[in-house]
This record gives sequence, C-alpha cells and structure tokens, in this order.
Amino acid sequence: MTDLERAAREIREVGFYDRLYQDLREAMGEKTPDIGKIRAFLQERPEFLEEYKQLNVEYNISNIHLRDIPLEEVEDPECRRDAEAVNRNLALLRTIEKYTLEFEKSSFLVLLFSIEFFVLFSVQYFIVLLSLKEYQWYIYGVFLMSILVAWWYARREKEKYRREKERFDRLYTETLERLQRLEGRACIDREALIIRKSDEHV
Repeated sequence: MTDLERAAREIREVGFYDRLYQDLREAMGEKTPDIGKIRAFLQERPEFLEEYKQLNVEYNISNIHLRDIPLEEVEDPECRRDAEAVNRNLALLRTIEKYTLEFEKSSFLVLLFSIEFFVLFSVQYFIVLLSLKEYQWYIYGVFLMSILVAWWYARREKEKYRREKERFDRLYTETLERLQRLEGRACIDREALIIRKSDEHV
C-alpha cells in the first residue's frame, strides 16, 4: 500500500529524504536519476524502500498511501462488505503502524533513558546536596530498583512491538488480498484511492 511512484518522487524532491537520496544515488551510480529510475531501483533494492518507510514511521508519517474506499460509491452488497472490511483494516493499520519501527529506534527508549537519567540526578541531589549520606545505600537501592523496573518495562514493550508488528503484517496482507478481489470484480478503482502527496511535506 506504499505507492512506489510517490515514494520515488518524495525521495528525489523532498529535502526530508536528502540523506536517503544521496545513498540511493551512490548505489545507483547516477548523479540525477529520474523518478522512473528511482522507482525501478526501489523495486530491485527493497532495503532502500524499507529505509524510506522506517524514516516515515519515525516521524509519524504514514506509509499507507491509500484513502478509505467511499462506501457510497459501492453498490454491490458483497463488494460493500469487503470495502467496509478494507476501511476497518486501514484504520487499524494506521493506528498500529508505529510498531513497525525497529524497537531500538523508538522514542520509547529515549523517554526511558531520560527518566533514568533524571532519577540518577535526583539520587545524587539527595545524597550530596541534602547531606543524606547516612541514607545513601537506601537511596541507591531505590535507583537500582528503578533500573530493574525500567529493564522489565523495556522488555515488555519490546515484546509488544514484536506482537503488533506481526499483527500489522498479517492485516496488511489480508487487506491487500481484499483490495485485489475488489479490483478484480471492478468494485473499486484502486488508482483513484492512492494518496499522491503527503500533507506532512509542505
């Protein structure tokens, strides 16, 4: 559901993707490849497309370049059922898309480390500035406990990322199959559903 034409155009023309564009040009061995060549290259070398997707998810930009199916235009009852299911799936996919980001690159870890740094700073403050040296082992104990809690919580979140990523992949495949069936039965015009431009890149 990521439109390769849009991905190629954004990589070439939007400054947000400059580093990716430089890497891509170097790998292609061309100074100014056109959009068609970039699109073909993204098909040949999916790791570049994956980097594009990861960058988008990192900055909360969706890789699902498809708008909901306008149900008022779908008359056949069987087509309508599939179209409703596709719309439900698209909504859920957009919600859980953030879990496709590699856990190590997620903002969750940055937040967790920031909290732990604050706790460490507080520990030093209590011991040194408030002259609580006689309680220092208790205070360090609290800090160690916070590290254990943070470690446990990080493991739990990592597992959640793994589960939701698997769920995303299953739902993505199912939605593509439904879209192909709808297109095969001439219930929808898939080209008309593609979102050609991101509002994020203004």
